[in-house]
Amino acid sequence: MQPTKPRTLLFIAAGCALAAWLVVRLAFPSLPPLPWTAVPALALLAVAEFGFGRSLGPRLEGRPGARPIDPTAVPRVAALAKASSAAAAAFAGLAIGFAIYTLASLNKPVPRHDALAAAGTALAAIILGAAALYLERCCRASEPPDDDDDDENQPSPDGHRGWHP
Repeated sequence: MQPTKPRTLLFIAAGCALAAWLVVRLAFPSLPPLPWTAVPALALLAVAEFGFGRSLGPRLEGRPGARPIDPTAVPRVAALAKASSAAAAAFAGLAIGFAIYTLASLNKPVPRHDALAAAGTALAAIILGAAALYLERCCRASEPPDDDDDDENQPSPDGHRGWHP
């Protein structure tokens, strides 16, 4: 599994922002007001993922006093982090597209409410994306120390180091 690239998340966000702007442009008068409920939900997820990342690092490193983690759980946590970062990018893009459309009508109460809700949602989604990237980074195993007595580092008969079939 490759690490998530921020460039990929930017492409997801840009595509979702364009799609949201197009849909809102066509259907804004018939849409209900944008709720604020996504903001606390995304912020709570961000706090949980950041906290889990903070506790995961010492557990993976085997620090004294840290409870060990099941090795099969680490890929699952990494997959959760990758999915969370992609979902956060999509939410941020949708909210940004919505906010861009409403910027022209900030003097009216309904678009102003929607612009503020969209801005709050985008901010919470960006924070969730950062927490998810942090959690994914915490799932990486540290490099093992170089040990010259290890058979893998000893030259093979053909003079190369490392694993050979």
